[in-house]
Amino acid sequence: MAGNRGGATGSGKDFTFVNSVVKYLLFFFNFIFWIISLLMVAVGIYARTVKYAEATLASLSVDPAVMLMVVGVLMFLITFCGCVGSLRENICLLQTFCISLVVIFIIQLAAGVLGFIFSNKAREKVTEVINDAIVHYRDDVDLQNLIDFGQEEFGCCGATTYLDWSNNIYFDCNKTNPSRERCSVPFSCCILSRNESVVNTMCGQGMQEREFAEAGKEIHTSGCIDMLVDFIHSNMFVLGGIALGLAIPELVGMVLSQILINQIKDQIELQQYNLDHSSDPWS
Repeated sequence: MAGNRGGATGSGKDFTFVNSVVKYLLFFFNFIFWIISLLMVAVGIYARTVKYAEATLASLSVDPAVMLMVVGVLMFLITFCGCVGSLRENICLLQTFCISLVVIFIIQLAAGVLGFIFSNKAREKVTEVINDAIVHYRDDVDLQNLIDFGQEEFGCCGATTYLDWSNNIYFDCNKTNPSRERCSVPFSCCILSRNESVVNTMCGQGMQEREFAEAGKEIHTSGCIDMLVDFIHSNMFVLGGIALGLAIPELVGMVLSQILINQIKDQIELQQYNLDHSSDPWS
């Protein structure tokens, strides 16, 4: 009978298979991520309403606020199932929570494997995203700051080369372009001296008109894709550790929810057994 299995607590009429430690550990585990999901949605909504640039609305793929809201909403729904399911000992909600984590884990694993196998396709997609961001560089302050930060940190300029900045209407090298920034690149492309305390924001003026070797004396001419690939290769163990760190909470959630589901099923079997034998004088 189910009553012989381990993990039960209590005795007599108070006997239960549901371990309170597992139950409340799963609840607090989900509650923490539930709060985090609410903060993510709030930050995403705030960022979206404060800076609703028209060009950004036309290019949602480069807007971190939308991505933050989507991830936050999904996390909220999944952790809500985990919180309520553990407190109410609801098998349906717990199974929904567990299956969701399994699906997310499989998607992450598949994305990593496919990204490794089809690295060229992944490279093309990232290049497309960066070029799309370059097009909208002046239309969104947050996007502009993100690109500048990336170019300064990685010491790069553009997606594959500094000439990619011609994709932006302000930096376009076309002779008919009336912009004062024609044929220029952002100041974040410039090679800055360690002794420089004040950044010359005009240091990228007219750099697209110069030859590669000449421009390379004052700006970074390599694209950010190559620098990003080099960064990934040189920090493979660190990135692997981060990926493992993200996977561990999912695995913990899966294990705890499955343990609780099994305990609840055992408890239901015990209750049914007691109900069936409640009128038996020999029970």
